[in-house]
Amino acid sequence: MKFHSLYLFLLSSVLLVFGCGGDAGEADAPAEAPPSESAAPPAEAGAPRILILGNSIAAGFGLNQDQAFPALLQEKIDSLGWDYQVVNAGVSGETSAGGLSRIGWLLREPIDVLVLELGGNDGLRGIPPEATRRNLQAIIDTTKARYPEARIVLAGMQIPPNLGQDYTTRFRDLFPALAEANDAVLIPFLLESVGGVPRLNLPDGIHPTAEGHEIVAENVWDVLRPVLAARQEAIADEDCALPELTASADEEVEDCLKE
Repeated sequence: MKFHSLYLFLLSSVLLVFGCGGDAGEADAPAEAPPSESAAPPAEAGAPRILILGNSIAAGFGLNQDQAFPALLQEKIDSLGWDYQVVNAGVSGETSAGGLSRIGWLLREPIDVLVLELGGNDGLRGIPPEATRRNLQAIIDTTKARYPEARIVLAGMQIPPNLGQDYTTRFRDLFPALAEANDAVLIPFLLESVGGVPRLNLPDGIHPTAEGHEIVAENVWDVLRPVLAARQEAIADEDCALPELTASADEEVEDCLKE
């Protein structure tokens, strides 16, 4: 997958303005307040939860939150009659280290799926990919330790080659490697068909418009829907299981699964 030249130019400008060092401001939204633990709303009792731990893309920078892709995912889920609550824990300017510092607090309520959408700001700031990978791995480990049955969905990201092709490649490759190592489901590139398309991004050229978020939501949904469908099937199998299967019981189970 290739970046459009305009997207490369705009992201290059961000690097030049904010720099790559650890003292630089957060690259994707420098005017925003520091990350806050209030980023995630309280859970609704009983509803299985999908936690989206992300940065300004998940937070819907520049838009109403109901226009951001997490809210659009909730609409897609609701349209199928599935009982899940999408919890948007996106914070503008968030890095993988910031996400790691928040994950314990966010896991105070049970989750069934973690959509991990972090790392882009690490790349823009020139943080070593190995450090990003360690932070993301620690987030996954913390989640699995608390909720072993939770599924992990990892959003892949790419950056322009300003810091050299070696860095760009190592950054891009950390996401599929991390997904494979953790039996996680990978979104190959979160901004596929959005990055570098002017009409799909705000004037800063980086953050998606409402229309852009619709495409981002589709990119996530293509991966998330099979995860939820498999869970729904497992629930149906459990609900329809009978202690002793007879010929007539087989028909009852089949009828149950059709409902």
